[in-house]
Amino acid sequence: MGTMRAMVLRECRSLAERPEPLALEELPDPVPAPGELLVRVAACGVCHTELDEIEGRTPPPRLPVVPGHQVVGRVEAAGAGAYGPAPGARVGIAWIHSACGDCPACRAGCENLCPAFVATGRDVDGGYAELVTVPAAFAHPLPDAIPDEAAAPLLCAGAIGYRSLRLTGLRDGQRLGLTGFGASGHLVLKLARHRLRRSEVYVFARNPDERAFAAELGAAWTGDTLDEPPHPLDAIVDTTPAWRPVVAALRCLAPGGRLVVNAIRKTDADRAELLGLDYAEHLWMEKEVKSVANVTRTDVRAFLRLAAEHGIASEFQTFPLEQANEALRELHRGGVRGAKVLRVDASAAQA
Repeated sequence: MGTMRAMVLRECRSLAERPEPLALEELPDPVPAPGELLVRVAACGVCHTELDEIEGRTPPPRLPVVPGHQVVGRVEAAGAGAYGPAPGARVGIAWIHSACGDCPACRAGCENLCPAFVATGRDVDGGYAELVTVPAAFAHPLPDAIPDEAAAPLLCAGAIGYRSLRLTGLRDGQRLGLTGFGASGHLVLKLARHRLRRSEVYVFARNPDERAFAAELGAAWTGDTLDEPPHPLDAIVDTTPAWRPVVAALRCLAPGGRLVVNAIRKTDADRAELLGLDYAEHLWMEKEVKSVANVTRTDVRAFLRLAAEHGIASEFQTFPLEQANEALRELHRGGVRGAKVLRVDASAAQA
């Protein structure tokens, strides 16, 4: 059996306490179980969810673990009875590693709510490594039109953004707000401009560089988190890790508007902001708050098709695998223009 390079998490600590949370190690090559594929990783996106795992807000159930759930690579081998992409096929692996397929949620098409939901890079080893395994049914064929490094952020930031936009229920011509403007936010803006051509998009972001980036991509208005937009908004998607933007966004909703919170966890640092929640100001007039939980395979594949058809591409910055800690620190500092992607294995790259 051979070995592979991987960035490994062995302890959950804040980045302030441990600025190098991952260690580059040589691990035994994984072996695909029955029904699984072995994938040689070409690229893996860096997601804020990795910070939640590393800092203990959504701790992995076991340590050590290899993070990473926006994985692009080529099928290297298949376990017994694995049907699907053949060896050599280019595939993506998303946050959803598997679900039971038989519970009421799965039978209703809501596998993202399955109580046995398994998350790539948290519950099982992920793509900050040269090789990874995945159930064949949860490997996503990638459109030829999307290069490896550009495809990686589409598998989570794009797919969860697609699900968030769909859950707003927004109709063409209604106004959309985006609170936070990182990897997911900038893809939601691009998607909205293709699917809701008459809708204006309003972006709230603390960082002036993020606001300038949003304006470049066609935002009708940009402002700081607590700024008031020129019009009430019919829906807002929040992609921040904090509570203050949630309370501020509710104030900006039109009657009957919906706030969709696209975050796996919120920090405790500003939980006191919720004490300022006022029913008349923030919730009255049938305003709604809806959370987004995970993604389904349908979300991932639908967004990949849309991205290929409409040329929706992520803006991204690349890092070699061994600089994963640096990418995570930059993400933690904020002000990210688009997404961050690790270059993992050149031999698996798109020809």
